[in-house]
Amino acid sequence: MNHEETTFSIVLVIATFLCSLVTGLLYTFALIVMPGIGELDDGEYIRDFQKMDGIIQNNHPLILLVWVGSILTLLAAAGLGMQQVTGSDRILLIAATGIYICFVHLPTFRFNIPLNNKLQSFHVASMNEDEQHTARAAFEPNWNRWNIIRTGFACLVTVLLLILLSQQ
Repeated sequence: MNHEETTFSIVLVIATFLCSLVTGLLYTFALIVMPGIGELDDGEYIRDFQKMDGIIQNNHPLILLVWVGSILTLLAAAGLGMQQVTGSDRILLIAATGIYICFVHLPTFRFNIPLNNKLQSFHVASMNEDEQHTARAAFEPNWNRWNIIRTGFACLVTVLLLILLSQQ
């Protein structure tokens, strides 16, 4: 294995690991976190989501490293891989990269983050029950829908990357 092949393999392993961590985070929110806080009353739901999202949006260093690192390392692997892989491996790499950007991160930035920001703008203590209910109703089903979509695609990307790794 030459230097370029070794570099590609290392970057692909790191990208797969980081993308898998993002997949796990999204999966955990879809299957545990959101259903769990979904049982809370409207005010508690909004406050709890604001607290969780606040940790993420305040650029927690590990979340930032994993989230941004997954994008950068996958793009780096795709760039390096154009010289290293051919045929079905190249298709897997291009597909995984495209799906990850277009169907995991684009919805995050287009839908989930704006919904998060809107929910963060509410001061629950100054809202009456109807206002809390309206705020939650405008947030929860849309956020969950987009999270399930991006989770499904993130799982697909993880599988594609694992298949690609197994063929290296």
